[in-house]
Amino acid sequence: MAFGASGPFHHEEGPLAAKALTGTCCKFGRHAEDQESQPQQLFPGVRLHAERSFECIHSFPASLQTHPQMRTRGSGKVASLRSQQAGAAPALTAEERRTTRGGRRPRDQSGWRAEVLEDPHLPPPPWGVTAQVCEVPRPWSQAEDVVEPPLPAVVLTILARNAEHSLPHYLGALERLDYPRARLALWCATDHNTDNSTQMLQEWLAAVGDDYAAVVWRPEGDPRSYPDEEGPKHWTKERHQFLMELKQEALTFARDWGADYILFADTDNILTNNQTLRLLIEQGLPVVAPMLDSQTYYSNFWCGITPQGYYRRTADYFPTKNRQRRGCFRVPMVHSTFLVSLRAEGAAQLAFYPPHPNYTWPFDDIIVFAYACQAAGVTVHVCNEHRYGYMNVPVKSHQGLEDEKVNFIHLILEALVDGPPMQASGHVSRPPKRPSKMGFDEVFVISLARRPDRRERMLSSLWEMEISGRVVEAVDGRTLNSSIMRNLGVDLLPGYQDPYSGRTLTKGEVGCFLSHYSIWEEVAARGLAQVLVFEDDVRFESNFRGRLERLMEEVEAEKLPWDLIYLGRKQVNPEEEAAVERLPHLVVAGYSYWTLAYVLSLAGARKLLASQPLRRMLPVDEFLPIMFDRHPNEQYKAHFWPRDLRAFSARPLLAAPTHYAGDAEWLSDTETSSPWDDDSGRIVSWSGSHKTLRDPRLDLAGSSGHSLPTPPHPRDEL
Repeated sequence: MAFGASGPFHHEEGPLAAKALTGTCCKFGRHAEDQESQPQQLFPGVRLHAERSFECIHSFPASLQTHPQMRTRGSGKVASLRSQQAGAAPALTAEERRTTRGGRRPRDQSGWRAEVLEDPHLPPPPWGVTAQVCEVPRPWSQAEDVVEPPLPAVVLTILARNAEHSLPHYLGALERLDYPRARLALWCATDHNTDNSTQMLQEWLAAVGDDYAAVVWRPEGDPRSYPDEEGPKHWTKERHQFLMELKQEALTFARDWGADYILFADTDNILTNNQTLRLLIEQGLPVVAPMLDSQTYYSNFWCGITPQGYYRRTADYFPTKNRQRRGCFRVPMVHSTFLVSLRAEGAAQLAFYPPHPNYTWPFDDIIVFAYACQAAGVTVHVCNEHRYGYMNVPVKSHQGLEDEKVNFIHLILEALVDGPPMQASGHVSRPPKRPSKMGFDEVFVISLARRPDRRERMLSSLWEMEISGRVVEAVDGRTLNSSIMRNLGVDLLPGYQDPYSGRTLTKGEVGCFLSHYSIWEEVAARGLAQVLVFEDDVRFESNFRGRLERLMEEVEAEKLPWDLIYLGRKQVNPEEEAAVERLPHLVVAGYSYWTLAYVLSLAGARKLLASQPLRRMLPVDEFLPIMFDRHPNEQYKAHFWPRDLRAFSARPLLAAPTHYAGDAEWLSDTETSSPWDDDSGRIVSWSGSHKTLRDPRLDLAGSSGHSLPTPPHPRDEL
């Protein structure tokens, strides 16, 4: 169902205009006529009334009935809450109302009210409150003398601007929160968009909004930009103020609605842990943030703040971010995603706008709120005991939406590796993917059939980057025996030993070599000019596709003769490798480990095949450096001639292994394998090799290994 003039509700655009879509009969055009008009018995002595004459009846407290955001179509005739006194009896206090009828409350935590009626079995009430409502959730047990308090009521705040790239995954995460939607309200606003954010939100609200207790929809179509902004990612003072005003409106709505909590979550923050809301509420803290992971050391909290309101580095940040210490820790600021308890002491003083009268810090919503917490004596915490989800690293003010989209795609890929993966909502239309081979003749993905999780992750990663890959069934070393290898012409290179453990070749390494060898054969047989080869344990660096395309364009423009280009490897020797003239992102490859990602030319494939490596086999990542004459072992090199492979490497590298030796999730089918000539079936874990250890010198663009400059802006804290 689409919103707008043709939908069940109309709305007017403007700073205060919005549609009120409630959790009662008003939800998305459901009228009072659809409801039972007879009084509804809630529990003994209390029942609810509905009046058929009302076109649309809201169950909001009286303070919201005249709120400018609570507009409906038609006559605009809405129900009101009327207090009726019986005789001269005074109105009950809040405490008396909570204890009326032995624990049964005529008012629940969401602010709904019911009429307390005279009952022959109960003493007459001293007062009555009539609520003209269509339908009210029943959070209290109807069992005699049993009170089952409902879960706290929570408002989820959605503030979207140019978020088309992340909204499907963001909304999908909200859908999967393990929390009853009858206890959740949505406060949604979108503005200054140049993309499809408004339409996406409308589509989603039409599909799921009926499930929530209340929905406020506050779109603003024009203008599409701020007058003084340099681009859509430029934070001007006017933009900060508008955002603070929106957050304040959401906060005011939550208070008036009677919510217990309000959750703020940026639209590029993806809560992959569906228990996040429950876990945060269980902490019982006034302001608490779930620590979110990102592609770098960036996260949604500060451990220190200067007297001027700027970020201050502390010794606690990295141990917290890296989960070397776990728990909930008091911090001066949280941002992007955090939960505010509206019942906490001092919470009534919290505000986003206007700033506190004594405020002198930078004019920024996250810093304004941090100051408000400090001034109100409200503590702020961040919790990192669980993995809650991911947040996108913000782009710089001069960058555009495409840069932000590229960053978010990388975040999706990181979640596929580290888990749990993001899942997009099925209720929004997404732009179609158009995978291609990026100018290569083939994109091969070597994958073991018994590792379906790796295959699925790899294909999902390529799909997100719009790369069309073809799976090559890897040769499984566990299926090999001496007879099969003799028939294939496989024999060990005389004298070969692993450079670290001293072991011989493993069957896993034989299977790996044969898998790559089959690709070289296909390249030569089909005359493929250039191909891209992946193993199935690749972690892609940010903007992998764009950077690889630019690299290949530069190589072609310079007419560089090449046979092989490493995209991911482990540089063995410590010395600096020679740069390639006029190609700043390419170096001449030295002795290297790993074959997880590389580009191969037809000439390169023919050279590798011509050396007849199956008759004198060693691991494929030892064989390649021999072929470009950079292997340090002269005895090995003597078996191969010519050694004229023209090999280069991307700099910085574009890919790395998903895991390293020592990581909890690390698994190797070459290091955990039997010796090549052992047919007993025993599996040996060769822990002595250093090949699979992390290289501390790896220069991965965008990785957390980069030093981080002093932030020029308070928002760019890391």
